[in-house]
Amino acid sequence: MRSIIAVIAVALLAAAFISGTRKEQKMLRHVVLFKFKDNSSADDVKKIEDAFRALPSKIKEVKGFEWGTNNSPENLAQGFTHCFFVSFKSEADRAVYLPHPAHKAFVDILSPHLDKVLVIDYWAKN
Repeated sequence: MRSIIAVIAVALLAAAFISGTRKEQKMLRHVVLFKFKDNSSADDVKKIEDAFRALPSKIKEVKGFEWGTNNSPENLAQGFTHCFFVSFKSEADRAVYLPHPAHKAFVDILSPHLDKVLVIDYWAKN
């Protein structure tokens, strides 16, 4: 439990930094962390990265997107390797995104390789 809290804290600190660069606009952050199955290949993971990165061009409600892989030296990631930040202007925009056909198609690509996922949504505060 302590290490999950540490992972969340790191993600929220990164988000705070990002939101600090955009003080003029209140944004809803959708933070997604993935842990892939041990038998998922590097090619499988690359296809998932590419599919997630394509979503902002397919779903106009996405107002910001950024992602990266874990490089923390603290050894608290519990196997989570990928972090994605998707930003929306409103909860209504997020409500369009979640059931959107492009998002559902992405989930179909992701699901066979997903061991664990952690999702946190929050309103960025200054």
